[in-house]
Amino acid sequence: MQHTTFINPLVRTLLVVSLIICLLSGVTFAALQSQNTLTGSSITTATATMLVSRDGTSYATTQSGFSFTNLVPGGASVPGNGGYDIFLKNAGGTPLSPKFAVSSTPINPDDVDLAKVNVIMSAGTSGQSQTFTLQSLIDSSTTGGLALSSLAVLFPDQVYAYKIQVSMAKDAFSGTSAAIGAIDFTLTGTAVN
Repeated sequence: MQHTTFINPLVRTLLVVSLIICLLSGVTFAALQSQNTLTGSSITTATATMLVSRDGTSYATTQSGFSFTNLVPGGASVPGNGGYDIFLKNAGGTPLSPKFAVSSTPINPDDVDLAKVNVIMSAGTSGQSQTFTLQSLIDSSTTGGLALSSLAVLFPDQVYAYKIQVSMAKDAFSGTSAAIGAIDFTLTGTAVN
């Protein structure tokens, strides 16, 4: 026995009319739709440009390094005049957080314990100093360096002066003299939100 389904003619008419209305309203919606386009848009970041100078006049991304001579292990920091001048300048368009590191392992033929060699950065305006071991500066290079505590943020067009000195512990090496070479001090500016 075959079972036939009977749909009420009124229900069938309502279904057909509803289907027609849906189709027509979709066509009408598409016909009344308006689309606009913004063409040629672009996204550009702010610039992060920190420059360094030895004299406060000539700024570049690279400057020649310093010779720290006549260092007496266990003695005073050199140079004795307060240190060599370093000027940082934010030449970009965003505030920067300066960090300090040594970007490669120095030449160390006399096997000096680099954890016993100190690099002292003194802020030119406040005289606040911060001491880093040469080894900590080398180790921090892979993570961007160590923060300079006297300068949390270097703002666009701002110049900040430092003095740099070195010292060495009395027991940093054994022998009559020692030398460490090819030390590449790196100052990096990381954008601050």
